[in-house]
Amino acid sequence: MSVGLARALSAQGRPITAFKKGPDYIDASWLSAASGRVARNLDTFLTEPIVVRRTFIEFAQRSSPAADGGGPAGESGINLIEGNRGLHDGLDAGGTHSSAALSKLIQCPVVLVQNVTKTTRSAAAFALGSRQIDPGVDIAGVIVNQVAGARHERVVRKAIETYAGIPVVGAIPKLSAEHRIRSRHLGLITAREQGGIEELIDRLALAVKDHVDLDRILEIANAAPLLEDVGLRSTDPDVRIDRQKRAGRPLKVCYLSDAAFSFYYPENLESLEQAGADLIPVSALDARSLPECDALYVGGGFPETHATALSRNRSFRESVRRAAEEGLPIYAECGGLIYMADKLVWKGEEYPMAGIFPVTIAMDRKPRGHGYARILVEGQNPFFPEGTELRGHEFHYSWPTAGAGASGDLPRSVFKMQRGTGCGAGRDGLLRWNVLGTYLHVHALGCPAWAQGVVRAAEMYRKD
Repeated sequence: MSVGLARALSAQGRPITAFKKGPDYIDASWLSAASGRVARNLDTFLTEPIVVRRTFIEFAQRSSPAADGGGPAGESGINLIEGNRGLHDGLDAGGTHSSAALSKLIQCPVVLVQNVTKTTRSAAAFALGSRQIDPGVDIAGVIVNQVAGARHERVVRKAIETYAGIPVVGAIPKLSAEHRIRSRHLGLITAREQGGIEELIDRLALAVKDHVDLDRILEIANAAPLLEDVGLRSTDPDVRIDRQKRAGRPLKVCYLSDAAFSFYYPENLESLEQAGADLIPVSALDARSLPECDALYVGGGFPETHATALSRNRSFRESVRRAAEEGLPIYAECGGLIYMADKLVWKGEEYPMAGIFPVTIAMDRKPRGHGYARILVEGQNPFFPEGTELRGHEFHYSWPTAGAGASGDLPRSVFKMQRGTGCGAGRDGLLRWNVLGTYLHVHALGCPAWAQGVVRAAEMYRKD
């Protein structure tokens, strides 16, 4: 729904910026593809609420003077925020960090997308309950989904509008398989891996155009109050990592960027640049060796579904291993942790990885760790001072088991889990040489120490 709506509005010639509520990388990649602009994440657990508000103010489309003065609807740009889970689902029974809480933080009206499969009047009860559980949330419309036919739509529409008092602004029928975005064990496939992505997004946009009242959607959007902009930006000094001036060549930080490793928040890469690093994207699938650099950042992704190609690129794996042995600082999260292991077992087959951590990574059919996480740094490492508290999220089906590495020694753990699973047994943060592997995904605006730590480690490596 969000992808189709973003493209349908964009096709009208309107500038549109999409945001994803929550920590999800994949949904944001689809919203970016649909809107033509980078979609950023808004999450009050990963970053402080004031930082979330600042991020929205900085990157949101602004209202045009004509629209502010009562001109034709749609003369201003549109901001679309896709929620996650149910509207009121959050960290606890009170809905902390929910989509509803975000809507109040940025004073954003809500359009509820409601699956009405085999329901009629009960759909009104759900919509009414969603409104009454928190009257501070402005539920301005409902789009009913999975509608069985014209009669079903009439009954559901009348029930919701009569008993919940919320206008129904769209009714999506059950669509054919050609409208589906394919899924796998971690959810949707990434936009980067979707073949024929433009055709698929256009089909979704056409379905929205045919079955959703876009003029009503625009009226709802234009009725949102203007947020006071007092010059707050996500790059204000209290949340920004100041760029350091250096003599000589700038620090070079490589990061793996390909179909296997694509989970990067834009702010993480931007924060490294603001801290003084020159970023060099590298493909672990195609590059023959790791370029000369002062640090390596390996984000998450799907190394398991690209295990064959990763393992066959032996020269690149060995170059990463050699660099690690020589002391190169490497920060590897989730999929990056998998790549740092000795081997990966996927669907009964073993695949050699970079061979830095003497562990075998096994994959389960169910998530091993899923949700928000908090950790305490309680061991020396190249990136964080001991005693640092970090928060982020984890979503992994894999876990490390002891294996026989080249030297036979086991990596030690420097993270204590305060919330979440990590590597298991209450631990996370495997460390060997200057390589730190973790299942924790951090957001740079919620953890300024992260980018500072990567650049500091790069500086020390260059000096050595």
